[in-house]
Amino acid sequence: MRIYVCVKHVPDTAARITILGKNRIDERVTFIMNPYDENAIEEAARIKRDVGSAEVIAVTLGKPEAESTLRSALAMGADRGILIKADDHPDSMVTAAALKAAIELDGKPGIIFTGKESIDREGFETMFRLAANFKIPAASNVVSLSLEPDTVIVEYELEAGAREVVELSLPCVIGAGKNLNKPNYPTLPAIMKARKKEIKQIDLRDLNLEKPQGRVEILELKPAVEARQAIELTGTPDEVAGEIVKILRNEARVLHD
Repeated sequence: MRIYVCVKHVPDTAARITILGKNRIDERVTFIMNPYDENAIEEAARIKRDVGSAEVIAVTLGKPEAESTLRSALAMGADRGILIKADDHPDSMVTAAALKAAIELDGKPGIIFTGKESIDREGFETMFRLAANFKIPAASNVVSLSLEPDTVIVEYELEAGAREVVELSLPCVIGAGKNLNKPNYPTLPAIMKARKKEIKQIDLRDLNLEKPQGRVEILELKPAVEARQAIELTGTPDEVAGEIVKILRNEARVLHD
């Protein structure tokens, strides 16, 4: 079984992001593997240990610097990597098409893992577009997984903590949630071995993708502005409680008569 894990090279959440012009960021910051993709790699490695004959292939689309994220995936258990080189940051339509093309060139997928979202754009689209391109089922924010001979049974999280269990035929796309597992971060020997593992490089233009019917373009980026203002309430406990009720009713509008 070939298990493909789509990973993304993203800015570290602890990095100070500077906007350049209208729609770009200063990329001279630390980049890391998308955190949810770590759960995807961990689950793929677990299945490989259970199955025995599986191969885990990490795939990413990005600039040449994204190779460092693939090396991280290799150190965490992937057997080899595929880097689809792009000069810019394509939207989810192009990304999904490129991932499909690269995977098909490499072999037949048994399972395709992704993270449930990317922390940079939070579009929640690529995994579903990838599944649609392959015409296979998908489930996102998966928190438990059981592999059967021809299917996979997954439990995934919905809003407000609700969960559902579904059975998907193989192959399928699985979006790993944070509660799926606890990633085992690589040891120094694993990091050293990862340096010798194969990473195949493909130029995005060489995939000869069909032009998508639509596209998404970032027109403008703006820093998030904290608009909250602290209010100090004084008086007796009863008076303070009364003021809180007024605020909840008149301003927050979460209380009604």
